[in-house]
Amino acid sequence: MLCVRKAYCLFVFSFMYGISFAQNVAVVNGKSISAREFMWAYKKSHNGNISVAYDTLQTYLNLYINFKLKVLDARDMGLDKSASYQEEIRTYEDALTTHKKVGVSNKDRDFLLNEYREGVLMFNVSEQKIWNKAQEDDQAINDFYTKNQKNYNKPLNEVRGEVIADYQQSLEEKWLKSLKQKYQVRINENELKKLAKL
Repeated sequence: MLCVRKAYCLFVFSFMYGISFAQNVAVVNGKSISAREFMWAYKKSHNGNISVAYDTLQTYLNLYINFKLKVLDARDMGLDKSASYQEEIRTYEDALTTHKKVGVSNKDRDFLLNEYREGVLMFNVSEQKIWNKAQEDDQAINDFYTKNQKNYNKPLNEVRGEVIADYQQSLEEKWLKSLKQKYQVRINENELKKLAKL
């Protein structure tokens, strides 16, 4: 009897998990990205356009997952605990409440707040991991230039801006690669295909 009950519970759990996963476009380190959240973000960054090809959605989802991975890294570093971050979020929440947009649903307000919270975290962690390193580490810039000199036909002092931009891109690629090894990412292709057909 116990085995039957256990089997039934496992079946119900897996069925419920299957249903909940079906409504998500991805799961990043155990945290779901719902189809609704994803399409809200997509529409917001594409002027409300929702008629999209699968390839376009897939490209955007990859960017969105990269964003979520950076936010996760920022939280692991404790950046969400800093007093300046918390003060900035409180100020934004107060401003949102004071200038409450007409017709903005509670769900949209939740998405807006979450987007702001995560956006600030992503900015802060990128500043530490990429932008500051590229601006402050002259030796690393020189080494990068020397290693990739074939890509530049001019002396470093003439192409410094371009070299720094390329170095930042290189830092970001390495960072994202390490994040994808550290955190598990699962993409729900079926849900993405459904969204592309809407």
